[in-house]
Amino acid sequence: MAFCNSSRLRLLLSLNKRTPSFTSSSFSVSDFSWARMFCSSSVQSQFERVGFIGLGNMGSRMADNLIKAGYNVVVHDVNHDVMKKFSEKGILTKKSPVEVAEASDAVITMLPSSSHVMDVYTGPKGMLNGGDLIRSRLFIDSSTIDPQTSRKLSVAVSNNNIKRGRGPVMLDAPVSGGVLSAEAGSLTFMVGGSEEAYRSAKPLFLSMGKNIIYCGGPGNGSTAKICNNLAMAVSMLGVSEAFALGQSLGITATTLTKIFNSSSARCWSSDTYNPVPGVMDGVPASRNYDGGFSTKLMAKDLNLAAASAKDVGARSPMTFLAEEIFTQLCNEDHGTKDFSCVFRHYFCGKDELS
Repeated sequence: MAFCNSSRLRLLLSLNKRTPSFTSSSFSVSDFSWARMFCSSSVQSQFERVGFIGLGNMGSRMADNLIKAGYNVVVHDVNHDVMKKFSEKGILTKKSPVEVAEASDAVITMLPSSSHVMDVYTGPKGMLNGGDLIRSRLFIDSSTIDPQTSRKLSVAVSNNNIKRGRGPVMLDAPVSGGVLSAEAGSLTFMVGGSEEAYRSAKPLFLSMGKNIIYCGGPGNGSTAKICNNLAMAVSMLGVSEAFALGQSLGITATTLTKIFNSSSARCWSSDTYNPVPGVMDGVPASRNYDGGFSTKLMAKDLNLAAASAKDVGARSPMTFLAEEIFTQLCNEDHGTKDFSCVFRHYFCGKDELS
């Protein structure tokens, strides 16, 4: 009990240090009741039933890992076939997001776009429209969306708390690692929101991932994700351009790879995810750019980065050029190929025969 009281005191003293995009009234009632709630027993017992909305390639595997970790999972997706697969495994399914929120202690969403996220949370059948029937105390959005939408959603959750005098908290927690990491439970989570909520949610994250990084206040997880993917895109463009230029000037990409990887040009795009077919085994370039991280998803993430850069007036020439290049690849019907196909289809690089 002494620990619980000291935790409450620290929380109340920290309210004045909250992210400035929120008013103090947004937290005065709900954060205190939330702190009381998380001062009891174990996190496993606090989140006995976990909702999961969005059962695509990533979400279905993340939900499976929660099930393996011993959580009682309830799911929803607009795809009835995938819902049927979970139902056949004995997993509880619901017809709408609000029904998931009414049946779950925590809800995780993994959705394609910002508009899908807002609809699931604030639409006609959205989770925040359940009123006093809402059971969920924690919402985690792992979708890759723009930081502005993540922050808007956090405000909506806070306002919902004020109206009810109690309610859930919100974390934005996009992931890195792709389908293979989702299946293996080795994802990286980039988490934005209340640090207290982050600590309490950590066992949930560790059921689905290996690296859990707290990024700061609301929207910072989404910011981290789009910045990471921007750097990844620009790196791949630079490496691909250099390889293609080297080939044109008479040096093989295999030789350049050895040079890059033992000098200052070394990076993930050269030593781990090489874009030149024939240079490295086990990467998308070795299988005609099938699998991996699709060009259309990279274009989408760059669009988010470009929109965010415009919103804050940042000077981001590489962002807009990268967005233009990957969008062009999509328009030329390469959208389903791994984004490293930019080496072949934009820079006209050549395969290297062994």
